[in-house]
Amino acid sequence: MKITDECFGKVKQDCFKFIKSQETSTEKFKGKEKMLKSFLIPLCDWIAKKADKKRPYFVGLAGGQGTGKTTISSLISIILKKYFKKNVFRVSIDDFYKTRKDRSKLSKSIHPMLMTRGVPGTHDLKLMQTFFKNAKQKKFRSIKVPKFDKSTDDRYPKKNWYNVNKKPDIIIFEGWCVGAKAEENKSLLKSINTMERNRDKKFIWRKYVNTQLKTNYKKLYSQLNTLVYLKAKDFSLLQKWRLKQENKLKLKSKKNSKSKIMNKNEVLEFMQTYQRVTENMFKKAPKYASIIMNLNSNHIIKTAVYKDK
Repeated sequence: MKITDECFGKVKQDCFKFIKSQETSTEKFKGKEKMLKSFLIPLCDWIAKKADKKRPYFVGLAGGQGTGKTTISSLISIILKKYFKKNVFRVSIDDFYKTRKDRSKLSKSIHPMLMTRGVPGTHDLKLMQTFFKNAKQKKFRSIKVPKFDKSTDDRYPKKNWYNVNKKPDIIIFEGWCVGAKAEENKSLLKSINTMERNRDKKFIWRKYVNTQLKTNYKKLYSQLNTLVYLKAKDFSLLQKWRLKQENKLKLKSKKNSKSKIMNKNEVLEFMQTYQRVTENMFKKAPKYASIIMNLNSNHIIKTAVYKDK
């Protein structure tokens, strides 16, 4: 308890300032003190003890769309830097999406649904593998890491990429499908929603995504040292949260003719591409994640289960 109170005293101002930056006039963050003291500070203490000075400690942080991965990973980063004095680099798997041009090629050569960013197979695996490899080099050299602009649905130019100039003690790699595992082939034969039923009648899209998880993504995720999973109750709750997220993006996005902010129907359709992998993670991830943080319907962490002591 002593370390929790001491840490809270030192990080409270920075954490609350960040939380405030994420709020809107109608959406206020509830239970922030309890979240920090009961869940995030103990998690950071656990991570800090596991981290090895010789090479970066890779923390995978996963959860369905709208579960608050960006907020939670940002707060973890603040705590680890401020109190535990760790050099932390936080990046989202979303930053590694293929460009619109590359997804267009993929959609023509394999399946039209691959134009939509999100599912395994729409990320630039070569860039991700290179990032993991370079981060683990004994002789660390500065790394450039891509940055993706969701408002234009395309990658930022190289001049806007992240620069990692010092070897991180901890790398937080967050994303909705981080750590996801492949399904059994027979389960692919049953459509999970209208999009699959109408647009993937020959199962080409879902088989391609599943094969990616079975091969390239499995190899990538095996390099994570630990996986933290934010578990929501069900998919309909994620849809509700994702709609709120898009409204927030709309409020924060400057008037930009290139902006690709989605309306309600577009969000719900977009989420259908995520549903299969997300539902599979609901069932499977709690069995293999090191830490499961269970969220209630108000977006608040209610319990944490540590499976890897």
